[in-house]
This record gives sequence, structure tokens and C-alpha cells, in this order.
Amino acid sequence: MKNNIGLLLSKRAIINPEREAYVDSKSGLRLTFQELNSRTNRLANSLLSLGVKRGDRVALALMNSAEFLEAYFAVAKIGGIVVPLNWRLVADELEFILKDSGSKTLIFGEEFIEVFTELHSRGDKIDVEDWIQVAEANGENDFAKDYAVFRDIGEDVEPEIGAEEDDLLYIMYTSGTTGLPKGVVHSHNTSIWALITFIGSTDLRDADRYLVALPLFHVGSLIPVTLNIYWGVTSVVMREFEPVRAWELIQEESITCSLLVPAMLNFMSQVPDITQYDYSKLRWIQSGASPLPVNLIQIYADWEIEVHQIYGLTEVCGPACVINTENALKKLGSTGRPFFHTEGRVVDENGNDCSPGEQGEVWVKGKHLMLEYWNRPDATAETITSDGWLRTGDVAVIDKDGFIYIQDRIKDMIISGGENVYPAEIENIILAHEGVAEVAVIGQPSEKWGESPFAIVVRKEESVSEEDILHHCDGKLARFKLPKGAAFIDVIPRNANGKVLKRELREKFPGPAKD
Repeated sequence: MKNNIGLLLSKRAIINPEREAYVDSKSGLRLTFQELNSRTNRLANSLLSLGVKRGDRVALALMNSAEFLEAYFAVAKIGGIVVPLNWRLVADELEFILKDSGSKTLIFGEEFIEVFTELHSRGDKIDVEDWIQVAEANGENDFAKDYAVFRDIGEDVEPEIGAEEDDLLYIMYTSGTTGLPKGVVHSHNTSIWALITFIGSTDLRDADRYLVALPLFHVGSLIPVTLNIYWGVTSVVMREFEPVRAWELIQEESITCSLLVPAMLNFMSQVPDITQYDYSKLRWIQSGASPLPVNLIQIYADWEIEVHQIYGLTEVCGPACVINTENALKKLGSTGRPFFHTEGRVVDENGNDCSPGEQGEVWVKGKHLMLEYWNRPDATAETITSDGWLRTGDVAVIDKDGFIYIQDRIKDMIISGGENVYPAEIENIILAHEGVAEVAVIGQPSEKWGESPFAIVVRKEESVSEEDILHHCDGKLARFKLPKGAAFIDVIPRNANGKVLKRELREKFPGPAKD
């Protein structure tokens, strides 16, 4: 059997043909592994008839859906390269990604007809030649084929496999929170090594039922769903995340495990009367994308729900560090040790290993690292060292037992009076205030200190004041880390992966700081 991601679905359809592979939480669609593979094969053969060949880029702008999975595995089987699009981006951003990737075929959902009609009108600013629209009713219009009609024309037979091993599988563009996105390139091999690495490191079991709530264009969702197919696990997929519905699905679908970002866990923790839901089958929830506040771990622990902090990046196809069941509560706040088949270090500015407790940058190594940034050899060379270590840009400390504690992004670091201040540490303190729902800390220019921390807060209680926030921090942080001010906002801006858009906050609250 060739190392091809699409063949994982083919094999699982032979081993467990009648087992549920996919459950759509909104429409109620349920597909067995055999049914999902059949639909995938039809699409693959239709794409071959359209002229899609090995190495061609196929862009997907689809919400979480069966069609996304069909397209991903179909393109993988025939040797195309998938370009998952963040559908929250505006037309100019999507134009850049489509042009940069050289995508010739685009499959998009009816929710995005307006933006893709606009892009279609831009002519040769993008290279897309074949437009395919997914719609509940007839999705055909004057420039796009109807997806269902197009798919079902294809034969229900396994297509000729067009890629394997080190052939490219997908180009996933980073969120671009600090500038233009970069295309992270992964192969069939790097992706398969990511799956093997997850299996060797986590308690995922045959016939588990996994809640998928992150968007499938994100590595934190795409890799788990692929892993579920590899391991015979049912994916219960939310089209869009909604906290009450998440609890309902945990009960209705007997969910055993999931991966949710801290913001999702925070919203779910605020749902009234959690005990009304039966979550007795839920063994664990992993949480990644940003440091997980300790108080949030404790809230779920009080409900006897284990939350395991996981650390990963698109550049490593997901896995970097994870904490196991034995240490989840003993090492509160730690993201654990490196995954199986993964090496991890915390290094100083000279690339030397840090001592326990010393802050440094996390470096990761393994066979699941990206091949490169698409069309960006300069950025690739800056990120991957000559001996194969990936510089993550994340700040952490390591303890004497080898457990890593992620603190923040280097780019979000505040330098106040010559001291390094990491916003996540301050955010962790402020989130412990009972009147605070969410918080983000940024640096504001200071004539006295260079920069000073500033807190932007979403209140649970309208009575919470700036003075309350500052008083709450006093005595819990070193003086140079204390926020010099606070402001209140209704919603903290985030990208689709749950990461706070601090660039937008810095524009909205430019300062200067009140020193």
C-alpha cells in the first residue's frame, strides 16, 4: 500500500464499512466509512475527467461539511495539492492566496457566493479556471458547476493513485496575524508521520466518538479528522461552533474526546447549569492554539473533565507537545513533553539549551515538519535551521522534569524598562477575576518605560471597573509587569483559529500608556 493520505479512507472503508465515519451536527447527515469513500471516489474520478492532474492545486472554501472531507481525500488520492482557504478572509486576502498558490480549481460553499463572484470578475488576477459550488439547491450559475451533480457523474471505483510519500499533499496558509500569510507545505509522508505521532502519544481508541468544532481549514481540525479515519473513530462535526450546542452534542452523540481552543472552553464554561448535560462518556478534551489559563483547567477539573493542554503548529503538521492523563493536574499549566517521534527544546538566543525556569524559544524536530514555505525560501531558511530544527517563535520555560510551559509568542512580547513581559502571564491573572469573561493584553508606547502593558477586558459584570482590574493584579505580579491601564470591549477580535488579533487591538488602543 502506497503512503497516500487518501488511501487511509479506502482501507478504513474495507475494514469497517458499516461504522459511522461522519455525523453532521446541523443537517443530521450520517455517513458510514463505505459511503464516505464512495462519494470521495466519485468526486476523484470527476476531477480527473476535468483534467486535474498530479501537482495541480485545488482550493477549498467550504465550511465544516462532508463535502470538505470528500474533496480533501479525493484530491489526495489523485495526486493534487489541496489549498484549504480561511473563509473568514476578505476578497483581497483570498485573491493573494489563490494567486500565490496557483490554484486552478476552486470548490466553494454557497455561503461565499458573493465574495467568489467578486473574485471571478477579477479575471487574470487569479489563476482559477474551474469553479465548483456546493449548494443545498441547484448550485450551478453562470460561472460555477454544481458540486453534487459534478461529483455524482464520476464512477464509484477507486481512482488511479497519483501521489505518494514525499509528493505534496496540501499548502495551508498561516493566519497572517502579523502580515501576509505564508503557505505551509506538507507532503503525504509528513502528514502520515503526524498521525503516527498522535497515536503514539494520546489515548485515542478504536470506535471513539470525537467532537470536531474547529474549522477544517485549520491543522488542529484537519489532522484529527484524518486521524479519526486512520483509527476508525467517528467524527461528529459542527458546521460552526456554538457552546450550548457543543454540550448537547457531547450528551446526544456520546462524545468521548475532542480538541477545543481556550476561547471555546471559556464560552462553554459560561453556559448555565452544566450538570444538566450527561458528559459521562467524555474522557478528555485537548486544548491548543494559545496558552490555556490555569483557572480554566481547574473549572473543568471540578466537573471531573480532564483538559489536556496540547501544543502544536501548522508548520509541524499539528503535534509538538502534549500532556498525558497522569500529569494533567500534577503539572497544571504545562503543555507537557514532546510527542512521540518528536523532539523539543527550549533554547536561548544563541541556540543553547535553557536551564530549568529560564525563558527561551521552543524548537521542534521530527519527520512531520513542513517541507517549506511555498515560494518563500527566505522565510523557510529563517524558520528551519541547517540541522532540521524548526524555530517556533514561541516563548516557554522547561522544568527539571522536561515539562514545557508555553508563555507567549515572541512577537507579542512587551519590553518594559528593559524587562521582557509576556502578555499571557498577565492575562492568566486577570482571567481569575470573577467579573472577567475574556482579556487580551497588549503593549502601549511609554515615554518612561518604552512600553507598558495595557489590558482589554470583556466583562461578565458591568460593575467591573478599570480600578478593579488594576487592583486585582496588584501583588500578584512584579511591578514592571503590572498593567498601567485597562479598557472594556464587547468582543475581543479573533481569527478563525481562535487566536486574538492583537494587531487590531493595538490599532484600536494605540496609547500612549498612562505611566
